[in-house]
Amino acid sequence: MGAREGEPEFCAILLQRSLMLHLPTASDPAVLLVLLPLPAGQATPAANLRRLQQHLGAAVRVLAIDEASHPAVVRSFGTPELPACVLMRQGVELWRQQGLPSPEALLATLHGTLPEPN
Repeated sequence: MGAREGEPEFCAILLQRSLMLHLPTASDPAVLLVLLPLPAGQATPAANLRRLQQHLGAAVRVLAIDEASHPAVVRSFGTPELPACVLMRQGVELWRQQGLPSPEALLATLHGTLPEPN
């Protein structure tokens, strides 16, 4: 079955709205979207993402979105290459990077990017 006209845009809008609905206050965690290319048969780097979530703690929720399962959502971010990371809070993009940074490098970057919770 092919995608219907307007479906990719609808999926992107739905994701953005759901992020806004789930992040109503500044004290809620930001969301780090990890956009992944997944050719058939390739496993998600689950161990690396779990390690990243452990390092980030409650301040940032790590959410993996693979191109194979959610192509419209991944395309909606307009990243020229995958993998990519996009940090969002209350539907606003705060930061993005091509590739998957190490947890330590990401922590250092996010320390200056995320405002302190109220």
